[in-house]
Amino acid sequence: MKIFKSYTEIPADCQGAVVAMGNFDGVHLGHQSVIALARAVAATNNAPLGVITFEPHPRQLFAPDAPDFRLMNAETRAHRINKLGIDALFELPFNTALSQLTAEDFARNVLANGLKVKHVVIGADFRFGKGRQGDADALCAFGSEMGFGVTVAPLVSDEKGDYSSTAIREALSTGHPEDAARILGHWHRIDGVVEKGDQRGRELGFPTANISLGGLHLPKFGVYAVFFDVLDGPQQGTYRGAASLGIRPTFGVNKPNLETYLFDFTGDLYGASVSVALVAYQRAEEKFDSLEDLIKQMNIDCFEAREILQKATS
Repeated sequence: MKIFKSYTEIPADCQGAVVAMGNFDGVHLGHQSVIALARAVAATNNAPLGVITFEPHPRQLFAPDAPDFRLMNAETRAHRINKLGIDALFELPFNTALSQLTAEDFARNVLANGLKVKHVVIGADFRFGKGRQGDADALCAFGSEMGFGVTVAPLVSDEKGDYSSTAIREALSTGHPEDAARILGHWHRIDGVVEKGDQRGRELGFPTANISLGGLHLPKFGVYAVFFDVLDGPQQGTYRGAASLGIRPTFGVNKPNLETYLFDFTGDLYGASVSVALVAYQRAEEKFDSLEDLIKQMNIDCFEAREILQKATS
């Protein structure tokens, strides 16, 4: 998959693409349905298959002081989109200049003249242009005028409601990663590079792999049963573990992070790229009166996590 961070100077082999367009935070089943429709149109037209998304997320430009809300960073999103067999990812810089384009100017300057798209597929609720003035009907009209086709994908839902990034955040915030997985089509994953922590876990007999949560929506603090994928290095592979997500209140006030104890594992993971799948929420984060009480509970947590993961698939 080729990645472009501009809508100008696109090589000839990526012009005339059929593109799915949206923010695609989480790349959930609703997003995947939009991309699947684009794939079908691309195959019919023997055209390249592309995805248009925006970086940073528009909300970060308009509300920079709001709490972190993203389900995945740009690298994780690109990795997930690449798995869907996309030829080109157009990761457009969402800056003040782009945000001030009217809906018509966006369609003309970015889609028609810049990317030279053949066809655009959007979700029914997609909005674009200054002040979110453009909707699906407007894009269809601009496409007819400017020479590109438009398909509007219906929203995907089940008996519990529409599939959306907002619904995933709600599920994670309330400690229901299984509901997030139902919408995503896979476990919610937190990716990062293993950092050196305070090494308290090692001292307690539970050495952990720590990764930052910076910039991401924070799931409910507590203990989770997890699958842990090491993506590179000599320890590459999938492991099982119990993870603590939160601020570690027994040891004072700390910056939120995710620390995972891997079952039946020995080795050094510092600097490794990893992906942690939240499978089940086990209990809330607690402040313990003593290290003995904490160790006792950690043993219980690990036993329960093993039981949960024996019945789950990675």
